[in-house]
Amino acid sequence: MSWWVLHVDMDQFIAAVEIRRRPELRGLPVVVGGSGDPTLPRQVVATASYEARAFGVHSGMPIRAAYKKCPDAVFLPSDPKAYDAASAEVMDTLRTFPVVVEVWGWDECFVGAETDDPETLAASLRAAVLERTGLTCCVGIGDNKTRAKLATNFAKSAGERTGIYRLTAANWREVMDHRPVRELWGIGARMERNLNELGLTTVADLAAADVDTLKKRFGPKMGTWYAALGRGLGDTQLTDVPREPVSRSHEETFATDLPDHEAVARELHRIAVEVTQEVVAEGRTIQRVWVKLRFVNFYTPIKSRKLPAPTQDPEVIATTALTLLEKFDLRRPIRLLGVRVEFVPPA
Repeated sequence: MSWWVLHVDMDQFIAAVEIRRRPELRGLPVVVGGSGDPTLPRQVVATASYEARAFGVHSGMPIRAAYKKCPDAVFLPSDPKAYDAASAEVMDTLRTFPVVVEVWGWDECFVGAETDDPETLAASLRAAVLERTGLTCCVGIGDNKTRAKLATNFAKSAGERTGIYRLTAANWREVMDHRPVRELWGIGARMERNLNELGLTTVADLAAADVDTLKKRFGPKMGTWYAALGRGLGDTQLTDVPREPVSRSHEETFATDLPDHEAVARELHRIAVEVTQEVVAEGRTIQRVWVKLRFVNFYTPIKSRKLPAPTQDPEVIATTALTLLEKFDLRRPIRLLGVRVEFVPPA
């Protein structure tokens, strides 16, 4: 038997969880995000059902814009605890199989298995998840994580026919060579522009690119990685050990812009204390603090400082955040504040 990597990706996960507990919403356009009130400003869509997506609604869109596109949609508030619980149901279901499950988020994971029939395994995983949770998923099959992840996109386009797709070294060039580099895992709009400036527009172009040229442009590590990505190379090793978090952040977008230094400082102090109390309750100690500001023009600078000594004292973190605040030029009102704290690594 051979070692296979499967990528399990839940369908419209957050919306599906909401529909599972409100079956009467099935078939309706559903939009989830913020407080669920589309009249309030500065809230963002977390996810939209396929019916809502047909109207042009998508994740990351302002909820007010979603309302304009689909005023008849059902708007619901986000419920992270419910999504945590549903995700745990899915992952626990997958762990009943003789596989390694590497969780990457609420709605996706990699599954490693030795098998001579990965399609049958993928079908069994999908059936078990549906039976035990009522949620649906697609499965990409690959000979590494890169190809498995990309295969999921094709599995989704297969729809209800199979929901499964295999992408390996055997069909990589046939499937991917003609596609734009943007379709590769980890390449966004900005990197696409950078690659296009080098004359690299397709996956085939990137696969054939001179590695030294890529290293010169993007650095030795990333240049090598992009060259490998164009050929579909990737990691084959999985671990079921949960990734230890290294930091925690709290961000808040305000319904009304903060007009002056006093208001910004007051809210920053509050956020810093809140995030510190949360992580200290988990037994963590903090060694570095970041402060993030977003001005009304969407300029978003970030500054950080390493603490003289690790601490669990909320007032030390808040004082450090306020010291960092003095390094910003507050000539414009602020629409968003964020504080991120980095943990001392476990011994």
